[in-house]
Amino acid sequence: MKQKNNKTTQKGQIPHLETSRMEMGQDQVEGRNSVIELLESGRDINKIFVQAGEKHGSINKIIAIAKENKILISEVSKEKINQMAQTENHQGVIAIVPPFDYCEVEDILLEANTRQEEPFVVILDGIEDPHNLGSIIRTAETAGVHGIIIPKRRAASVNSTVNKVSAGAVEHMKIARVNNLVETMKYLKEQGLWICGTDMDTKTYYYDQDLKGPLAIVIGSEGFGMSRLVKENCDFLVKIPMKGKITSLNASVSAGIVMYEAMKQRN
Repeated sequence: MKQKNNKTTQKGQIPHLETSRMEMGQDQVEGRNSVIELLESGRDINKIFVQAGEKHGSINKIIAIAKENKILISEVSKEKINQMAQTENHQGVIAIVPPFDYCEVEDILLEANTRQEEPFVVILDGIEDPHNLGSIIRTAETAGVHGIIIPKRRAASVNSTVNKVSAGAVEHMKIARVNNLVETMKYLKEQGLWICGTDMDTKTYYYDQDLKGPLAIVIGSEGFGMSRLVKENCDFLVKIPMKGKITSLNASVSAGIVMYEAMKQRN
């Protein structure tokens, strides 16, 4: 097992509708569970659209919470809500919200401090598929990750698809967008975090690596892995054993495996 050195811890969319939302600086959250999570998070909501006739099950809960919080509810036809939808499973409800409120990297470290826990961070190096991003956010939230860091360029950002796939976990996860991942990694090192990269070209299996203490796990992009500079700035690398004919895993699956190993060790 590799030992650490001592380190100070301190679908096709309707074009005119999309343009209108962009002009208003708004985004949307779709699906019953996601909208309920949104309502319970206390995040600002501009308006909720409900499909006409959908007045059963969890829709009643959504309407009740929205009325209690004086959020405007608009009942629209099935055709209208299908035009508005950005995902295939809106379940008859769409909430219009301000753009996602990204945080600063410092806020993630503050969250760890508030919980009186050593920082546990995930860095995503160019994850472009919003479904992968949503899945990673969902898993990270359940694994006790304090925050996720993504680059501003050449990567998926938080949108309605990400929110839907994450089952509303984006409302409970701090997410920072940065200009330069390498500089951010250097900053995290200065704050006492160890940077663990995931890469097949290493000899150390993830379960043989010490993942306790202040930690940031780097997950590379789909198909390409980590960029060269990001890889070079990791403190150590780990890999997941492969026994089949397929020699790679989906990025969100890889992230989940390593995150949960870290959670197990940290507990």
